[in-house]
Amino acid sequence: MWTGWWFCLLWEYIYRTIFIYFLVLIVIRAMGKREIGQLSPFDFVVAIIIAELAVIPLEKSDLPIWHSILPLVLLGALEVIISYATLFSHTLRGLICGHPQIIIKNGVLLRKEMRKARYNLDELLAQLREKGIVDPADVEFAVLEISGKLSVIEKSQHRPVTPADLGIPTPYEGLPTVLVMDGTTMIKNLNDIDLDENWL
Repeated sequence: MWTGWWFCLLWEYIYRTIFIYFLVLIVIRAMGKREIGQLSPFDFVVAIIIAELAVIPLEKSDLPIWHSILPLVLLGALEVIISYATLFSHTLRGLICGHPQIIIKNGVLLRKEMRKARYNLDELLAQLREKGIVDPADVEFAVLEISGKLSVIEKSQHRPVTPADLGIPTPYEGLPTVLVMDGTTMIKNLNDIDLDENWL
């Protein structure tokens, strides 16, 4: 009797785990490909709620699994709808995602913008050092992106010299293409560059 009860409980946990795993996978895939650093505040909140909802049916086996399925699906659908809406509405995009902020302009720190973003000097200097810049005066523009990353445009006299600066022509390089992976010929990649297996 005990063995049968234990087996049923184990089987229920197994199928719930597998089902929730694939459901969360589908919802996350529907939300789109984004890195953690690229999540807007709305995306971040949705991700946390999805994680919490996914745990409920695993912790409470007596609770019907659809109690979590419905909120998960609704949250995923809401995220997709909002994401599409922000593509067409600049105002909505600003409300949900925020706006980039200029932190340095022509080598001068914009303290007011830094206070608005609650972004301190230590954080700024650390991100500049990560980009190989020691002196903020060498920066033409520094923009704090909505992801929290710092985009930096150095002053022209401090940028590395390029072939274009020297007037040296360079050939088109194109995108590197994998033709063989793990011993398997990538037919689609060959077709994309107008080649076939005979060429290999």
